[in-house]
Amino acid sequence: MGTWSYVLRCRLLGHRYRFRSEGTRMLWECARCGTAGGAKSYATSEEAARYARAFDREDRADLGRRAPLVALLPLRLWRAWRERRVGG
Repeated sequence: MGTWSYVLRCRLLGHRYRFRSEGTRMLWECARCGTAGGAKSYATSEEAARYARAFDREDRADLGRRAPLVALLPLRLWRAWRERRVGG
């Protein structure tokens, strides 16, 4: 499906799954390389659509506030220092 650079990126960084619903099923696949992720069936189509919307989010706006402790610790510290300095 995808080119070798997208496949390599998915191998290194992980797949970027996108979720959608079709009837009572929620489906997901990688937006980078096109690899199918899977499917899950729900009792109603509304429930499948609700879960697909909930999982298909990218929290880039909150990246500095809810950053993983180890990976983005410098960003969290800088943000806390800046908020303390501006607020105090």
